[in-house]
Amino acid sequence: MKKSSTFLFVITAVICLFSSCSKAQESAQNKAELSKDKNILIVYLSRTKNTKAVAEIIHKNAGGALVELELEKPYPEDYKAIVSQVANENETGFLPPLKTKITNIEKFDIVFVGFPTWGMQLPPPMKSFLKEYNLEGKTLIPFNTNAGYGIGSSFQTVKELCPKSSFLEGFSIKGGIERDGILFVMEGEKEKQVQVEIQNWLKKIKMVN
Repeated sequence: MKKSSTFLFVITAVICLFSSCSKAQESAQNKAELSKDKNILIVYLSRTKNTKAVAEIIHKNAGGALVELELEKPYPEDYKAIVSQVANENETGFLPPLKTKITNIEKFDIVFVGFPTWGMQLPPPMKSFLKEYNLEGKTLIPFNTNAGYGIGSSFQTVKELCPKSSFLEGFSIKGGIERDGILFVMEGEKEKQVQVEIQNWLKKIKMVN
């Protein structure tokens, strides 16, 4: 074989090798991303759709499975009626039965749990979820919307109900004020602001690059 032919063969082999490595790396990266998506669960409770909007932004950035909690018997639409019912549930420890069923929760390693603050506490339906499912060994990440008074005892209650889970820093933001008739606010400039805050938070807890 001539020297020129030998040189060309070597160059071709090297190019093929790098191309093969590049494709293998790309394939491995894609598989890693798919794997990451599959082990993330985003569970949320939302009455006025503000928490739902936050959950959807998290899903858009972090991937995973998105699940809304629904009750077998929905709460009343009237604000005063739901406040009275929830206060009674908190006082008696009643856990409203969930219509939502998650059959494969064991495959998820990371679980985002989202909810509004109700009476400065964790809403009873989220307590139902945390009591019903075994989250031992999973990483939990709470997120919250509220009327401006903060998370109250809600994040602490999540930790108390899941003592064998690990936790990452949670996220909270002001949503609507149903008491004053201010319902869905996650739109326009507010939505853009929330998107930036969520992206920064996800980067901080290393859920996105």
